[in-house]
Amino acid sequence: MHKKITVVGAGNVGTTTAQLIAGKNLADVVLIDVIEGIPQGKALDIQQACPLWHSSARVTGTNNYEDTANSDIVVITAGLARKPGMSRDDLLKANADIIKEVAEKIAHTCPKAIVIVVTNPMDAMTHLTQKITTFPFHRVIGMGGVLDSARMRTFIALELGVSPRDVQAIVLGGHGDLMVPLLRFTTIGGKNIADILPASKIEEIIERTKNGGAEIVGLLKTGSAYYAPAASVVEMIETIFGFKNDLLPCSVYLNGEYGVKGVYSGVPVELSSRGVEKVIELELTEDEKQAFIKSAEAVRGLVKKIGG
Repeated sequence: MHKKITVVGAGNVGTTTAQLIAGKNLADVVLIDVIEGIPQGKALDIQQACPLWHSSARVTGTNNYEDTANSDIVVITAGLARKPGMSRDDLLKANADIIKEVAEKIAHTCPKAIVIVVTNPMDAMTHLTQKITTFPFHRVIGMGGVLDSARMRTFIALELGVSPRDVQAIVLGGHGDLMVPLLRFTTIGGKNIADILPASKIEEIIERTKNGGAEIVGLLKTGSAYYAPAASVVEMIETIFGFKNDLLPCSVYLNGEYGVKGVYSGVPVELSSRGVEKVIELELTEDEKQAFIKSAEAVRGLVKKIGG
């Protein structure tokens, strides 16, 4: 029997996520949006591609939350996208209103689901989703660290002309300008990045990683990133379903880990069918720890602004 995944928001991120889920035959997909016709049309298009992917997934488009009932996973992508010159934080209040409505509805129709939040500012929206749904913390997870780490691996691979598969990198903290790349754990073919690239070039890569989304927004003019965010969500889904067993950096509720309590922030975790199975605490240097705490406190500030 197929699993069932609801994707809330039939924009670029949501539709691409639905496409990847169906293409990999991971689950049946419900694509839901407030605009009539859009999720139905996009879902039908994806459904018609399934025979070519040898996928038996059923893809449904709807405007009715009753169709999402009993989903195993709900992915929330609904919200306004960034425009040029707009930070993730600028989206705070507008997207908070959208998230509140979505969270109330999925709490009713999908009470046992694991929720993956993509909407920006992601860490604060994940915190808000948990508060509104009242789901256990381990079942409400933010996507951010997976994407940030993938971006860093990409820029390192491009700089060195190597395969991204040979690059390992991990980025902690909030999904924003205060994210914390851990250079001690960044390797290329097993060698530390500091032994391969000069400090100035490493700093350029870090800055490009931090501005990875903004760079795409600036190029697109009327949209934001969606291929890599969608692929990051699917990486989490595959791990939750047990097809992969990688440690992934995700935004989760911290209860004292890394010296932070009562807020969502990106850390390496084990995921399973119950959501967050375990938070992995890495040994951080004092500078790394302080940078992480600063990043987490910035998220806390955003949460306070929306009454979290």
